[in-house]
Amino acid sequence: MKTTDFNKKEIDSKELADIKTISNVSLSELAVRNESNLLIFPDSFTEYDENFGKKTICHILDDKFLVTNSIVGFVGKGKSHLSIHSRFSNGIKDYFLHYMIGKLAGINLLNLNHTTDEEDIFNFLIYLFPQFLKRALKQGIYKQYINKDYNDTCVRGPINISRHIHTNLPFNGKIAYSKREYNYDNNITQLIRHTIEFIRKIPIGNEILNFDYEIKQNVNQIMTVTPKYVSRDLNSVINRNLRPVNHPYYSEYTTLQKLCLQILRYEELKYGNNNNEIYGLLIDAAWLWEEYLGIILYPHFYHYRKNKGTRLNLFENNFQQIIPDYLSMDKRIVADAKYIPLDKEHEYGEEKATAVYYKTITYMYRFCSDIGFLLYPKSNNNFNPIIYNIKTEKDGINGGKIIKLGLQIPDVSKCNCFAEFAELMGQNEKDFISKYEHIN
Repeated sequence: MKTTDFNKKEIDSKELADIKTISNVSLSELAVRNESNLLIFPDSFTEYDENFGKKTICHILDDKFLVTNSIVGFVGKGKSHLSIHSRFSNGIKDYFLHYMIGKLAGINLLNLNHTTDEEDIFNFLIYLFPQFLKRALKQGIYKQYINKDYNDTCVRGPINISRHIHTNLPFNGKIAYSKREYNYDNNITQLIRHTIEFIRKIPIGNEILNFDYEIKQNVNQIMTVTPKYVSRDLNSVINRNLRPVNHPYYSEYTTLQKLCLQILRYEELKYGNNNNEIYGLLIDAAWLWEEYLGIILYPHFYHYRKNKGTRLNLFENNFQQIIPDYLSMDKRIVADAKYIPLDKEHEYGEEKATAVYYKTITYMYRFCSDIGFLLYPKSNNNFNPIIYNIKTEKDGINGGKIIKLGLQIPDVSKCNCFAEFAELMGQNEKDFISKYEHIN
């Protein structure tokens, strides 16, 4: 079954039972189920948004309609397989999703010979690997204590009696012993090496790993420190990495370890092992949209993230933390990323439609700003921003204004290839920024 985000689609009664097991259930609850084999991005339920884990993949309305939100990707249960594309795709070519992923990963997909014409959500993991590896290696190559066996005349650890008798009798002057020492060739670096070798085998793999000089150097570092790599050890290496890295210095390796496991175990996710298993790969497109906008809005705006950068509070005494999506460098303008179809808010109902503006107005008040932007993707060709003046009870008092500014997403059905789509997106981004600058 295929659908898109923020869509309502009639569901086949034969699929209803399976789909019901994953609908109306929060992502955090699905992720911890014993029968669940789901990968979810962002991979932290609290780092991105404290309410993220409460989101659902979809919900069933009147036992007849499947209603989706901002979650895209694929999920399966039993014989049912649900694919959720972005609403800017045509069901086959999801160029917009790939474009945002490429921006986030810092990879120019136009330089790849195998840009996909068909949505392949697995590429999301591959695109992110070089970036996560780069972050981890900035903390140094991961070192781990291992027990190493020696047999020489300089004893530097506990003597291994049985190995000594087996190796050194009749006595030859050497002593068999073991020593616990730091080593670069360990469970983590072996996992990364197996991931590199796996990526090499896929069509776009070599191009991803050789995209620029820094990526090539990072890959070569891992190759150098893992001389004991053997391809048949994959399963044992995976099993030794099921416990997450928990090291205060090598903090970036926790996420890299998780990503490597997700890449290496992807086939398990793509094909469920049994009828009771819930499997798949899911991405919150709202998170992806926010991260993407943070890239194209720089240096006009600073992108705030939870637990990163200066802590901002609504009240004195460090009470009630607030996290605006974007704040202009002079803190005069606030902006909020809205992935919802903001040009269709009249369909939401009065309460939900009004709530769209509350957070932005609160942040405007906090930063004494008289301009707040709501930034959303749109498919229609009307580039004109919509401006709402905030009413006040006193004449002559300016309550500020909310501006809905949409980024035009090209129609994929009119694009012959990804390169054409990307070229149009680049032009639309320039128009988008110029509209902001003109209003500002």
